[in-house]
Formats: sequence, structure tokens, C-alpha cells
Amino acid sequence: MKFNILILLVVVILLLFGCKEKGTRYESHIFNSNKNEKTLLYRFLKPLKYRKNIEYPLVIFLHGAGERGEDNMKQLMHGAKIFETKENLKKYPTFVIAPQCPKGQRWVEVDWSLEKHSMPENPSEPVALLMELIESVENQYNIDKDRIYVTGLSMGGFGTWDLLARYPDVFSAGAPVCGGADVTTAKIIKDIPIWAFHGSIDKTVNPQRTRDMINAIIDAGGNPKFTEYDSVAHNSWDNAYGDPKLLEWMFKQGK
Repeated sequence: MKFNILILLVVVILLLFGCKEKGTRYESHIFNSNKNEKTLLYRFLKPLKYRKNIEYPLVIFLHGAGERGEDNMKQLMHGAKIFETKENLKKYPTFVIAPQCPKGQRWVEVDWSLEKHSMPENPSEPVALLMELIESVENQYNIDKDRIYVTGLSMGGFGTWDLLARYPDVFSAGAPVCGGADVTTAKIIKDIPIWAFHGSIDKTVNPQRTRDMINAIIDAGGNPKFTEYDSVAHNSWDNAYGDPKLLEWMFKQGK
């Protein structure tokens, strides 16, 4: 009995204070809201050698619908691991928050199959918790508030667009992958550096969603980047996050 209690205590401590599991440098954490009793599971990547006198960028990575859950691990399946490769850890010292959206919830509470949608009046519950978490990290670490970036795929692509429009003063750049957005928000984000990606034969999220958003930003006076992959279906994140130019572009952006 005492042995089982000891194991339980160790697990609780690891979850509360963070741990790095074999195969990843991302620590496992649970964020507890100060506003309510809600919690948000997330993974947290730190620079190899954190120095308190240096300001570091912060990246928010939003996973897709298939990685929702309560294991606090699946959200690292696609894309997030590029930040922890040996080369990128040295080349781009940064903090990364990779939250996990609970089952049955979304970064943006909209139907992804629609040809268009209007941005909901309020952020989703996971996004509201994420914004609290970002503030908490800013209070704990020396974060460069002029270099906070957001990127995500599929459901996370929708979330990326939503975060940029909902909190334009927070984010310095965005890289939405195979997502969609409310085109009427283009005027809000036209001055934010954006590089969007989509596969031309995506049957899950129509690539026209990204095309429409890019065109709306251009019409509003913006200058976004857009890469559409010929003959690529929904998994355009393999191409996008496999392109070393993405991080090179991202970490050059600032307010």
C-alpha cells in the first residue's frame, strides 16, 4: 500500500512541476486557471540554456482534431517536434507552448466543412485558458513580447487564424496550415506577417478557405505569403513543417 501511494505521489509531482519523457524535450504540465476551476494540459519546451537576462521568443503550437484528448502527448505528433531538433534548438532558442484540446472541444467552435464562417463572439474555452497560460509564462520567464508567434494545423489552422484576429496585439506572426477563417477579419490582421499553407486536393478542409482569406488580406492592403502544394491532400503539414524556411521566416518577424 505504501509503495502504491509513493508511486502516485511521484506521478502527481511530475504532472504538476513538469517532466521530460524519453524521446522528447517537451515538459508535461497542467495549467490551472486563476479565474475558474478549469485546467489545460500542455507541453512546454524551453531554450537549451535559458538566461534570465535574455529575452526569448514564444511559439504557440495548435494541434489538429485527431490529437485531442487527455494523454498530454498526442499534440506533439505532427509539426511540434521541429522546434526540438538539435539543429533548431541551437539555431532558434525559443519557448514553445503546445496545449492539448480536450475531446469534444475545438480551438474555434465552428464547422470546418463550411464554405465560410463568422468568428464566434467569444473565444472557445481552451483558447481562453491558453491566453491565461501565455500570461502566466510571460510572468515567469523573460519573454520577448514583440516575438510571440502562433502556428497550427487543420483544427489548429482554424485556431491560428482565430487567435490572430482575436488578439492582434499579442501575436507578431502566424503560420496557419490547412485551416480557414472569417474573411471579414482580414482588415484586423492585414499588418501581421502571415505565411499560410494548404494542399490543393484537400478534401477535409477546402483549400478555397485559405485562398479566400489570403485574397481578403491582400484586398485589405496586406502582404501575406501563401504556399499551396499541388496534388497534396489534407496532410499539407508534412510539407509545411518540413520546410526549413518556415522557421527561418518566423523567427525573423517582430513588431
